[in-house]
Amino acid sequence: MIAKSQWIDLALLRAFEAEGTDAHRLCTIDNGWAERFGRDILISFRTTAARDGLAHELSDWGKSVEFPIGRVFARFLPKKNEERETPKLLFGNEGENLQTNATEHHLKFGIDFGAGYSVGLFVDQRENRRFVRQTKPKRLLNCFAYTCSFSVAAASVGAQTVNVDLSKRSLERGRQNFGLNSLSTEGHQFVADDVRSVLHRLARRGKNFDMIILDPPTFSRTKRGEAFHVESDFEELIISALELVDGGARVLVSTNCETLNEQALERMARYCLKLSRRAGSLHRQPPPVDFPSGSGASTIWLTLH
Repeated sequence: MIAKSQWIDLALLRAFEAEGTDAHRLCTIDNGWAERFGRDILISFRTTAARDGLAHELSDWGKSVEFPIGRVFARFLPKKNEERETPKLLFGNEGENLQTNATEHHLKFGIDFGAGYSVGLFVDQRENRRFVRQTKPKRLLNCFAYTCSFSVAAASVGAQTVNVDLSKRSLERGRQNFGLNSLSTEGHQFVADDVRSVLHRLARRGKNFDMIILDPPTFSRTKRGEAFHVESDFEELIISALELVDGGARVLVSTNCETLNEQALERMARYCLKLSRRAGSLHRQPPPVDFPSGSGASTIWLTLH
């Protein structure tokens, strides 16, 4: 049985709602977690015991805080990316549309429980998206953009963005996220290509950005069959990004790879600065209040001097 104390309390739930956020973590345990997207819940689990325990406790939690739970989906957390599957409906109306919306600091994002393993928004990056809005960049390069949530945050404060991802479908969902927030896509680029190739092209053209988002998957493969492994290829990626920024620019270095914690990212970032003969400082945003220490993505912000 999972202790109820591990679920967020009513005060935090109300705080999220007051700030216009209905996408966040509800509970984290050793073998899984539960997250909210509007009224719908997604349980991620490594064992069936974790799944069943989280589902049972979710029901009790919902009653205790008077939260009207909509549907409950569950997805298995495999060790290999190729074993990832689309979430399955545990409870709720099977005929209901699998597409819905969630909000974060009053920004809207499309959620799709039928589009694949990931539903459209990584809630562990919430504080980094808040930092983007606070910083108000003028030109943001969003690498591995997925559904362009960082770009929506940047565009909401006036930035122009370049969004790069291998998946045309994900970038189209990104365009839709712009539309959900009444943001024009004029002045924004959506490039379906390998990030490494795009970085080199941008450098040759002398392009410059004051913010770059580097949040690659642990592993991916281009349409030409070229593999990307974050553990071995991240440094090259950072060095390429450093060619596109001047003093005052910021680069987010982030990963969900379990073998690369924030200390490892910090060492990597400092090494890349040294190789590039650049000066810079590092900082971390406060961890999301709904994530226990050591859970969620490891992230470092690099500021160029």
